[in-house]
Amino acid sequence: MLSQTSQDALDPAAVAQLRVAAAQASLRAYAPYSHYYVGAALLLQSGEVVTGCNVENVSFRLTCCAEQAAIARAVSEFGPAIRITAVAVANADTSLTCQPCGACRQTIAEFADSSCPIFYPGNAGKPSACTLADLLPAAFSADSMG
Repeated sequence: MLSQTSQDALDPAAVAQLRVAAAQASLRAYAPYSHYYVGAALLLQSGEVVTGCNVENVSFRLTCCAEQAAIARAVSEFGPAIRITAVAVANADTSLTCQPCGACRQTIAEFADSSCPIFYPGNAGKPSACTLADLLPAAFSADSMG
């Protein structure tokens, strides 16, 4: 379990641990077609860290992204009331940029506030961060349902 220094800020050591957990998960990815091995680590409001990795299928549409795998695992382990307070994404090739795809951004939005920090490798693998709102400024939400 990781600790947060406040509701909105993560201890730098916790961020580093989350990045390491994502990197370790990327090494377990199944990506024989794209060779794009992605891992994700979620920090839940409870302090639990849940990881996932991408699992490809020869029919690319059936591929499961790392972030969605981690969210499915978190829900199955801790129930549908989970809240995500931070996300880290990593690629086994540390020189590659790797952000959540559009579908993953929307799935994260189902369980996280717009201020949720997303940690990812940016240009040339440089550690980068932004918020979910930065990645998905017009998220579809339950409020959108009317």
